[in-house]
Amino acid sequence: MSIAIILGTRPEIIKMSPVIRECEQKNLDHFILHTGQHYSYEMDRVFFEQLELPEARYNLDVGSGNHGEQTGKILAGIEKVLMQEMPDAVLVQGDTNTVLAGALAASKLHIRVGHVEAGLRSYDRRMPEETNRVLTDHCSDYLFAPTEMAREILLGEGIPADSIYFTGNTIVDAVRQNVELAAERSSILDELDVEAGRYFLATAHRQENVDDPARFTGILKGLESVAEEFGMPVIYPIHPRSQKRIREFGISTNNNIKLIDPVDFMSFLHLEKNAGLILTDSGGVQEECCILGVPCVTLRDNTERPETLEVGANVLAGSEPERIASCARGMMDRDRDWENPFGDGKAGERIRRVMTMGVEK
Repeated sequence: MSIAIILGTRPEIIKMSPVIRECEQKNLDHFILHTGQHYSYEMDRVFFEQLELPEARYNLDVGSGNHGEQTGKILAGIEKVLMQEMPDAVLVQGDTNTVLAGALAASKLHIRVGHVEAGLRSYDRRMPEETNRVLTDHCSDYLFAPTEMAREILLGEGIPADSIYFTGNTIVDAVRQNVELAAERSSILDELDVEAGRYFLATAHRQENVDDPARFTGILKGLESVAEEFGMPVIYPIHPRSQKRIREFGISTNNNIKLIDPVDFMSFLHLEKNAGLILTDSGGVQEECCILGVPCVTLRDNTERPETLEVGANVLAGSEPERIASCARGMMDRDRDWENPFGDGKAGERIRRVMTMGVEK
C-alpha cells in the first residue's frame, strides 16, 4: 500500500503537513511529489525546514506560467512519475493548478484520488481556483470535507455519500501544532518595529485582484485609509506577482503600507496572531484568522469560506476604498468570541485512517 502526496505551493505544504506527519509516524509507504509551482526559498523550501517535513522524492520545478501552460507541464510531469511509481492512491489538497493536474493524472491512470479540503465553492467561475475545485472534486474517490457545509455542497452536486468524509480542516491541526513554536522562534515583530495589536496585516495575490489595475489600486488605497484612520501601519508581505503588477501599473503607495518580502511560516503565523486586524484575499488566511481569534476583512466580493462570515469572524469588503475602510471599522469593534467552525485539530489523523482503510479495500 503506497500513497503519493502531491503538492506545489506554500498553502499546500502547510495544510498537508499534518497528513505527512501522520504517514511518517505510522510508517506508511508514501512519498512527496513537489511540482515547484511555488519555487522561491521564501515561498517553498523554508516551509519544509520549519515544519520539519521529509524531502520531496520528486520535484518537477515547473515554475510560473499561464494557466494552460503551467497545468500542462504539471500534468505531464506527474503522469511520468505516477507511471513509474504506480502508487495505490494520490492525495492532493486545495484548489491550485497542481491539485487539478494531480487529480487528472491519477484518475486517468486509474489510481484512486483523495481530495483534502473538498466541497468549497465561491460560485464565481471567473476565479481559476473555482474551476480547479469543482473538477478535482468530481474526479476524486475520497472527498475530505472540512465542514458540514462543504459536505452538503458535495451531496447537492450528486457525489455519493459514501465517498465523502467529514474530517475538519487540516489548517486547525497546523495552526495548533505551530502557534506556540512561532511565538518562541520568531522575532518578526522586533524586526519590523511593531507592537502586538498595534498594526494591520494584509495580503493580496489573487489574479482577479492584482491583475486588474482598478481593483488593485482600490485595495491599496483602502489599506492606506485604514492605516491613516487608526494610526497604525499596514504590514504587507507581498507576493512576487503582486510586486510585479504594482510596477507595471505604476501604482504608488504611501509610508503607511510597509511592503516586505514574503516571510516564513512561523513569522507569518506570529504576525497573524498579534495583528489588530487582517485584510486579505486569501482563503487560507481567512481560516487562520478565524482559528486564531483575529478579525478579518476579505478583499473580495465572495468567499468559499462562508463559515467565517456566519460566525462573525470575517466580512466581505470587495475592492472599493470606502467599503474597505467601513468594514475595517466594524470589525475592529467586534467581539472575538466566535466559535471555530473548522474542527478539532484531528483532521490529519482522520484522513490518514480513511486513506489506509480505503486503499486496503
